[in-house]
Order: sequence, then C-alpha cells, then structure tokens
Amino acid sequence: MIEEYKSLLQSRLSDYRCRHSFCVADSAAALAEQYGADPEKAFIAGLLHDITKEADMAEQFELFRLGGVALSEAEQRNPKLWHAMSAPIFLKEKLGITDDEILSAIRYHTTARAGMSLLEKILYIADFISADRDYDDVDVVRELARQGLDETMLYTLDYTIRDLLKKRRAIHPDSVACYNELILNREKS
Repeated sequence: MIEEYKSLLQSRLSDYRCRHSFCVADSAAALAEQYGADPEKAFIAGLLHDITKEADMAEQFELFRLGGVALSEAEQRNPKLWHAMSAPIFLKEKLGITDDEILSAIRYHTTARAGMSLLEKILYIADFISADRDYDDVDVVRELARQGLDETMLYTLDYTIRDLLKKRRAIHPDSVACYNELILNREKS
C-alpha cells in the first residue's frame, strides 16, 4: 500500500513536493513513536498530507463539491489552505481511505484547531520540522518537539500568526482557537 501511495504522489506532485511528503511521513512516524500514537497512521498521514497541494483550481473545486465543502471568505482568499480541505475528500473518494484520524490530521495540518487529537498535533508539527525544512527557527522547533507537543504547537502557532500579521493576511479562526486553547490550558497548569 505504501509503495502505491508513493507512486501516486510521484504522478501528482513535483519532485520537491514528493521529497517534502516523504520527509514529513518520516517525521510524523518518529513523533508518533515518541508520543504514543500509531506510527503507521502517522506515516500515511504525513505521506499523503499534500496530495492535492499542486492540484489545479478546477480539481480543488470539484473535490469541494464532492465533499460538500463551502469555503469561508478567509479560505476563498487563501488558496494555500485549499489542499488541506480537498486532500481528505480526495483520499476518501479516490483511494477509499476512511480512517477519520488520518483524514482529520490532514484536514487540520495547515491551520490547526481547538481540541486537536494526538495524531493531528503530530502531523501539524511534523510538517514544521521535516528534514527538508530550513526556515530560521527550524532548529528551535525541532528541539521543542523533542520536549513536548503543546509547547511546540504554541511556538509554531505564534510563529505563523506573527508572520501573517506582518504580511497583513487573514488569520484562520481555527488557528486562533487553537492558540487560545493552548494559552488558556497553559495558564490553568
């Protein structure tokens, strides 16, 4: 099955995006081992998380139609978020993947959300720390990921929100809800 998924990725994505997907799969499996999630599910979620990243607008909108997805105004104006919403539909409709944990992890790997599951957090973080990443704070995030998921989530959300503010871009409400939940939970402890 994994080899079939890899072949499918190679037929749908650029070499750059395939390498990224393979790296995220490895990072997700490693985090799953460390934090007690299912490494196989994490690997599959990491491998397939960007399967529709390079799909054209027509395919994305056909998948939204199939899945009954109505984009919010913020989502309509940010096509970088579309693949996270279309990929679970593609995986369910085209590949028959029905594992809700995998589908949900892929759905929220870009925005995060309040009430994230362990696998959702793992994929979100794996996408930040995969071996192919080289942004300024990547080593800080990798070190945080070795110490705990919630502090890593908080750091990456802060990083992302600051970047969006600097660019004067809309911040997805799910990201804000996740950030607020993490801050409030931190204050309680």
